[in-house]
Formats: sequence, structure tokens, C-alpha cells
Amino acid sequence: QLQLVESGGGLVKPGGSLRLSCATSGFSLVNSAITWFRRAPGKEREGVSCITSGGRTTDYTDSVKGRFTISRDNAESTVYLQMNSLKPEDTAVYYCGATVWGSCSGRFDFDYWGQGTQVTVSP
Repeated sequence: QLQLVESGGGLVKPGGSLRLSCATSGFSLVNSAITWFRRAPGKEREGVSCITSGGRTTDYTDSVKGRFTISRDNAESTVYLQMNSLKPEDTAVYYCGATVWGSCSGRFDFDYWGQGTQVTVSP
């Protein structure tokens, strides 16, 4: 069964950390670029980070550079987003999307995506 399942979200205080996981099945993760994107209430969806299929190239939106780290474990079919020094403005539903045989283009042209996990950063 083809799916992406995000997990690891929750409520955290400013300055705290969370690690999100994107567990995949049913398609070739090895050949897929994976993007983490988010949608906050009342805002447009925003690309947060992307990692290419081989893991050699990563990209981050400016607001998370130096705080978030994307990584992948193809053997475990999982992509991670380590989020440190969280800020209230990071509050959003976080999603992962897969682009099979694609790259980190910055476009939201995913072949597959998950249902999201809520991240809330609040005192």
C-alpha cells in the first residue's frame, strides 16, 4: 500500500526541539526527492526543507536554516526533520511529499504526500 505517514509532532515550548518522521511505503523512496512543507492557519503552504534521492543535496527555507536538519534513511524508508530552537512562528501542520525521479525544485508537484502532523510551539 502506497503511503507516507508523518509523526513526531506535538506541543513544545519556544526553544525546544522535535524530530519529525516521514515513514514511506509502496513506492521507491530511493529514487525520490522528499520535501517537508508546512501550512499554518491562514497562511499559504510553505516549503521547509528538501533532500534529494541520494541525500547529497539538501535545501532549507531561510527561516529555518541553522535550526532544522533534514536526513533520510533509505534502508528504513524514512525521512526525518530535526527541528531545534523552535519558535512560535514554526507552528503549523507539517507534511512530507515525494517526487519520484525528481529533484528539489521548490514546486509543490509531489507524486505522493501524507496527512500531516501538527507542531505547536507555545509557552
